[in-house]
Amino acid sequence: MVDTKFGEQLIDPADTQDEELIGMDLLRACEGAALNVFHWIGKGNKEAADDAATDALRGLLDLTDMCGTCTIGEGIKDQAPGIFIGEKLGTWRAGSPVVSIAVDPIDGTTLTAKGLAGALTVIAAAKNSGVDQRALAAIPSFYVEKIAFGPKVREGTGTVRLGAPVEQNLEIVALKLGKRVRDLVVCLLDRPRHQKLIEEIRRTGAAIRLIGDGDVAAAIAPSNPDSGVDAYMGIGGSPEAVIAAAAIRCMGGEILARMWPRDDDERKQLEADGHGDMMKRVFTTTDLAVGEDIVFVATGITDNTMLRGVQVNGHIAVTYSVVMRAHSRTVRYVKAFHDLTFKTIHLASTSRHTRL
Repeated sequence: MVDTKFGEQLIDPADTQDEELIGMDLLRACEGAALNVFHWIGKGNKEAADDAATDALRGLLDLTDMCGTCTIGEGIKDQAPGIFIGEKLGTWRAGSPVVSIAVDPIDGTTLTAKGLAGALTVIAAAKNSGVDQRALAAIPSFYVEKIAFGPKVREGTGTVRLGAPVEQNLEIVALKLGKRVRDLVVCLLDRPRHQKLIEEIRRTGAAIRLIGDGDVAAAIAPSNPDSGVDAYMGIGGSPEAVIAAAAIRCMGGEILARMWPRDDDERKQLEADGHGDMMKRVFTTTDLAVGEDIVFVATGITDNTMLRGVQVNGHIAVTYSVVMRAHSRTVRYVKAFHDLTFKTIHLASTSRHTRL
């Protein structure tokens, strides 16, 4: 609201109350999903792991006091079990906040199945002005070309541009971080489609950190000063770009994305669906995650660059989570201890609280 006497922008506590409450509910949902998938870590069955995480996530989100609509859902690329676009989440009680929800029950299903580092559960929520509004945008292509960098690189003169020569972009990153290009660390997915990009990065002298999966955490990493990653580049999932954008908004960084059709058939289909002009557009962080009332929550499943994974010692389970708010640029790390002799999780499949 505005103070009419002094013309200053003031923060009404009522404007942030919903955001804070939803943040805690999303935290509990992420913790429940990570705990429910723990027994599938390293078991070689990524579908079962994804199903366990989704079951807990959906069950707990349905208890949240909100009118939530899933605008970014799991299962788009690989038809895995998931929470799908358009699905209604929350109590939908009259007067509850209206929000867009983006979820990835497991960012890194293959990593989870193999027992490898890098997997986490993530949820982003953004308050809408109405039930027909979408504050977290869905990009129609399966994949997008991305580049992400932190707050120091975003600020000041000189701009990193998607499509600019790799050398030029890395020189700007190095200059703003006060480093030499050869001291930079660039993260990207280990995929055959990135072979040319890898060669271009290595020609600059910068180091590369290749990851097998976990696109969300990797894109967020440059905005975390403790990650050891200076930039993220490459082609990855479009839903993951939007979820990462929500976190990056909370941390003051930037992600740029552009649609990347996998083949001529997808390109023709996108054009037929009326998205031809959109394929040329570069989406910014504020395009992907709209507004200031944004919350991002994640819980580690296995150890990753952002969070430690679930740990179980006897009847005590320990989870490590992060809760971020764009409105205040607050990032909270939460370490929680769960007594498994008492702990229950509300599962969607049973519609009741179930012991782990």
